[in-house]
Amino acid sequence: MVTGPWLLVILAVAIAFIILSTARWKLNAFLALLLTAYGVGLAARMPAKDIATNINAGFGGLMTSIGLVIVMGTIIGVFLEKSGAAVKMAETVLKVVGEKRPGLAMSIIGYIVSIPVFCDSGFVILSSLNKALARRSGVSLVALAIALSTGLYATHVFVPPTPGPLAAAANLKVENLALVIFIGMIVAVPATIAGYLWSRRFDKVFVSTGEAGAAAAAEKVEFDAKNLPSAWAAFAPIVVPIVLIALASVANFPSAPFGKGLAQVFLNFIGTPVTALFIGVGFSFMLVKKLNERVLSGWMGEALKSAATILIITGAGGSLGKMLAATNIGAYLGQTLSQLHMGIFLPFVISAALKTAQGSSTVALVTTSALMEPLLGPLGLASTISRVLVVMAVGAGSMVVSHANDSYFWVVSQFSDMDVSTAYRAQTIGTLIQGITAILTVFVLTLFLH
Repeated sequence: MVTGPWLLVILAVAIAFIILSTARWKLNAFLALLLTAYGVGLAARMPAKDIATNINAGFGGLMTSIGLVIVMGTIIGVFLEKSGAAVKMAETVLKVVGEKRPGLAMSIIGYIVSIPVFCDSGFVILSSLNKALARRSGVSLVALAIALSTGLYATHVFVPPTPGPLAAAANLKVENLALVIFIGMIVAVPATIAGYLWSRRFDKVFVSTGEAGAAAAAEKVEFDAKNLPSAWAAFAPIVVPIVLIALASVANFPSAPFGKGLAQVFLNFIGTPVTALFIGVGFSFMLVKKLNERVLSGWMGEALKSAATILIITGAGGSLGKMLAATNIGAYLGQTLSQLHMGIFLPFVISAALKTAQGSSTVALVTTSALMEPLLGPLGLASTISRVLVVMAVGAGSMVVSHANDSYFWVVSQFSDMDVSTAYRAQTIGTLIQGITAILTVFVLTLFLH
């Protein structure tokens, strides 16, 4: 297989092809991603038998991790929309933050939700609320989607019990997990604010591909205020799964607050994202007064059709990510950059390179932290607080950048009806701004805490 600097050329050509083929030549994203995956394998001189194996493994791996989550979330979304629950949620949220600040509401919600929940799952769960707020407030769906996605992304990479920062803290031998959580929540605030301010750029400028049609469809559906679900019932399909996932995360803390017996087993079962969302589907059924054929067949059928499109594009992104990882592009970048002397910026650069190359923030967090641990002594970063700040630096790098090989990029774009060109301008650049903001925050903290 190809090794050395040519791997970087392959990566650059792959990214350029995806951008050109989808944005300029209007090739379907699914085909563009698969063609790129095959092209990367052939260009890297990967054995022919391994190319298809990696493509299948990447697609199947993503379906295993978030496939059913997407299906369940889409079902909940359709029920929230059809029953009028999304309208009720929009009314409730806007009463709290004000009619003029729906983007701020979504940023705050994202910041909170993604502490226990993967950002992919959180975005799927909240996408219906996002669309309802867009129609209700008149703010572009693109702006609200970026406000939500960047809010989710911030705590996803900095605050345990999300697996990425949790694993990074373990790799870097940080024993004080509470300190990681506390510092992580601080670092996530400027990153969230940066994402929100970036989202404001799209308030009126960009319109997603499906937004006009969705708005038109919404105008045809009028809900009697007296027949809308209660606020509790409207939020339950979203809030209950989030609470269950959070409880499962807490149950697995090293201190085992619920013990290590039946309670922990039960919470882990109902707090698994698929199970929690399946319970959320049950609560969504309670939004309907009568479960007739129109609901059980019509609404469900519509949800499954919508989910199918999202699944195949997201899965193709997983195939590309697996192919890039199999070519050892990430390993080459990490080994090359680790020879530089950059202090707290070194883990950021390595993590950013890994994230950009293979698409997964969690993989970037785990890999970079494992690589950095032996280097902490020579770098003068061996104290407890320094190790925590290295976790934060790695997390900041793992945000840069979310693009075509990242499943989150496709979840955000597909659930918000963005075309690829708009998604690159909004989501990809937004995550770049967040990552830079976060590492500058970490650097400032080193001046006071290191």
